[in-house]
Amino acid sequence: MIKGHTEHVDQIAARLAVFDELTIATSKYEVVVLEGCDGTGKTTIACNLAERHGYTVLHSDRPPDAIDLAERYRSILARPGKIALDRSFISELVYGPVKYGQSRLSAPDAAELAFRLADRGGVLVHLTGSPDIIAARLRARDGYAPPLERIKSVIESYRKVFDALAGSAPTITADTTTPLTWHP
Repeated sequence: MIKGHTEHVDQIAARLAVFDELTIATSKYEVVVLEGCDGTGKTTIACNLAERHGYTVLHSDRPPDAIDLAERYRSILARPGKIALDRSFISELVYGPVKYGQSRLSAPDAAELAFRLADRGGVLVHLTGSPDIIAARLRARDGYAPPLERIKSVIESYRKVFDALAGSAPTITADTTTPLTWHP
């Protein structure tokens, strides 16, 4: 009983250390775009950035279809001050095709937004991890997790989108399910 409890506490401490390291690493950027499937720690890092470094946090839910997404994100990226986006245009590229059959943003739109982010002193943060651990986090948090195959598919879709945007903006990729060793 004690051993299992100790292992659980160690896992929590390791996870918190990962989030702390990512918070420190991203705090040098004016705009931080946090992306990854549910359960990877986007909101945790966004809240850390707000509490410790004064960022304004914007959570991007899917806006109505009539909204021009590219223009919406251009406007967000033009705002002054430190901003942490808990989801952004990248989520549209991943979830649009999965949930709605298509993305409302084109690849050129996404690249333009990534370049604007870079010009604004921003960074893309790709959070990923083990599907099994992500599913366990979701069950603990929400009482439910999608099937592992769906989680794997979303993780792979994010990887492809980040690969396509490589070189457009500074990018940090982190597996939030394993301890992080940061090399600036």
